Amino acid sequence: MVFSSPVFLFVFLPITLICYGAAALTGRMRIKNTVLLLCSVLFYACGGAACLLLLMFSVVVNWAVGLQVDRTGEDRKRTRIFIAGVVFNLGILFVFKYLNLIGDTAAGLVGVLTRRPVSSPIPHIVLPIGISFFTFQILSYQIDLYRRQVPCQKNLWNLALYIMLFPQLIAGPIVRYSDVQKEISVRRTDLKDIYEGLFRFMVGFSKKILLANYIGQAADMAFGLEGGRGMVYAWGGLFFYSLQIYMDFWAYSDMAIGLGRIFGFRFPENFNHPYISKSIREFWRRWHITLSTWFRDYVYIPLGGSRKGRVRTCRNLFFIFALTGIWHGASWTYLLWGCYFGVFLIAERLWLGDVLKKIPSFFGHLYVLVVVAFGWVLFRSDSMAAAAAYIKDLFSFTLFGTIHSRDLAEFVLGRKFIVLFLAAVLYCTPFFAMLRHKMEEKNLGWAADGAVLTVFFLSVCEMMAGGYNPFIYFRF
Repeated sequence: MVFSSPVFLFVFLPITLICYGAAALTGRMRIKNTVLLLCSVLFYACGGAACLLLLMFSVVVNWAVGLQVDRTGEDRKRTRIFIAGVVFNLGILFVFKYLNLIGDTAAGLVGVLTRRPVSSPIPHIVLPIGISFFTFQILSYQIDLYRRQVPCQKNLWNLALYIMLFPQLIAGPIVRYSDVQKEISVRRTDLKDIYEGLFRFMVGFSKKILLANYIGQAADMAFGLEGGRGMVYAWGGLFFYSLQIYMDFWAYSDMAIGLGRIFGFRFPENFNHPYISKSIREFWRRWHITLSTWFRDYVYIPLGGSRKGRVRTCRNLFFIFALTGIWHGASWTYLLWGCYFGVFLIAERLWLGDVLKKIPSFFGHLYVLVVVAFGWVLFRSDSMAAAAAYIKDLFSFTLFGTIHSRDLAEFVLGRKFIVLFLAAVLYCTPFFAMLRHKMEEKNLGWAADGAVLTVFFLSVCEMMAGGYNPFIYFRF
């Protein structure tokens, strides 16, 4: 179930809001939490009963580990229990997300050596939805508990609510236990929270349906042209995908944050206009903020961060971004994508950063856009061969190559696409946020709200009429 589906919008969400509203009238936090937990279980169950059982088993194990870490006074034993918990969580992630990759890679190498096709000995393993997100949330709880930065959550159902809360369960933002520990026990939702939460949800929903989905169709058409697509389609598809993935993930984060606000939770922001950055270092401070800060606080700083000389700093940066890449997916293209950014971050740390400070801002912005766009080729491609073929088309020095797609040309030259494309470009800047602020200063906030409501209505109509509705980050 996705937030931009009719089932969620017209069935699941209204029922959840009605039930939660009734629970809120009792004034008892336990009842409100029970309703939210049951709704979250139902939400995740739509992805498969086996996946739900795995998640519930993980919740119980981590609850038990947390209790033992909290109760154990002897440091060595406490550390052993903590390590066992970390190994359990990373083990689940490895088995369900990466074991098939290891088997396929080994089979491929054996096939090359023996010159005969070899199938992987490991059967296909279904990837649980959102496993990377909820695993990192669980780990943040265990690490902070071990560091004595948060109290132990002794109530199993409250810990389950933190891990399984449906707005952020399957695609982020990555919410740490410290972000919501007080709100699990004590929270109130007033009319302002509901208003701002609904507003944020509607904005995210509209960005998803009207911008991410529509521009994503053009990106898929361009990437679907195999070999000889020429520079026009190659560069066009690349920038269409750059907009699609940003609008898609940002829209989901907006909807998650908005829903959380309605229920009294304040989730952290996940994006801050990353495409206006003037360096790759700044880009990663603005893109998927909760993931970047997770790796910074739990891996980069414990490794020494930038405190132990340039060589170790560069090593740490490369390692972190290799992990960032493979976190996104079980494919060598993701690993290469992460290493690619690691190289640029090391270069900026050593010498390129000083150059970027001296040149005009325009060239810094251009540098970021080009570097990030090239990275998306690796991110979007299904294999190294496909990525290499696409990069070859980018520099083919022929406009249309051997392929001319009339369907793609007519699609991107249509009036609707051009308007939505320009709107997406403007959304990459603070333009709309500044416009709303100006309207509120002139007491025209009602006009902005009316515009959002109108666009939301059009988005609902578009959702009902269309069939193209993927969420890119669901597979992570």
